[in-house]
Amino acid sequence: MKISEVMTKDVLTAKPNQSIQEAANMMARIDSGAIMVEEQERLVGMITDRDITIRAVAEGLTGNTPISKIMTGGIRYCFEDEDIEQVAKNMADVQLRRLPVLNRDKRLVGVVSLGNIASTRSQSAAATVLRGVAQAHH
Repeated sequence: MKISEVMTKDVLTAKPNQSIQEAANMMARIDSGAIMVEEQERLVGMITDRDITIRAVAEGLTGNTPISKIMTGGIRYCFEDEDIEQVAKNMADVQLRRLPVLNRDKRLVGVVSLGNIASTRSQSAAATVLRGVAQAHH
């Protein structure tokens, strides 16, 4: 089974120059803890609720701070034509709960999450990714 069969396709994205308050509002609206950040149709990073808390609020930054100041750049991703078993193993190895999904032109086409994989009929993929992300974070 390919990742494209289980990924979430309608991905809301933000631009690096948008404010972290806008990002937080987007997260609240779609009930998600992460927003992909793209610029000129290229994935440039991700901002999470944890980024906002640890990198912005804890540092005393205002809600007007651009996403680019606190987002995580150089994020890992997978390709839409990759096998779900291999992606689950990679997610477990690096303890990630979600991965952006790109096409071979490196354009964002979706996101695959722990929930997407857990909902598949692939018991081994679900068990693999659950084992990896369930480990304590350091």
